[in-house]
Amino acid sequence: MAIGLVVIALVLTVSIVFIICLGKSKKTTLIIWGITIMLIIAPLFAWVISILYGIKEGDGFATVGLMAILFPTLFLVGLVILLVGAFKKF
Repeated sequence: MAIGLVVIALVLTVSIVFIICLGKSKKTTLIIWGITIMLIIAPLFAWVISILYGIKEGDGFATVGLMAILFPTLFLVGLVILLVGAFKKF
């Protein structure tokens, strides 16, 4: 149940951000997506994938370990996108 709600929240978030970014400049689009990835997509996506993997393996440590790898990685991806949008000349 909780996993389904988080997946629905992720889909809604991506849809809303996509609609918001329509017609915006590339710089604004990159900044919006960077912030969205860092603050919303990274924690929720890392949680869903980690929980599903932990259930499959039957081990809570696998869940925590995968979350400790996925969240910072996705956060850095969002940070790079944000910085490219903020500092690159378009």
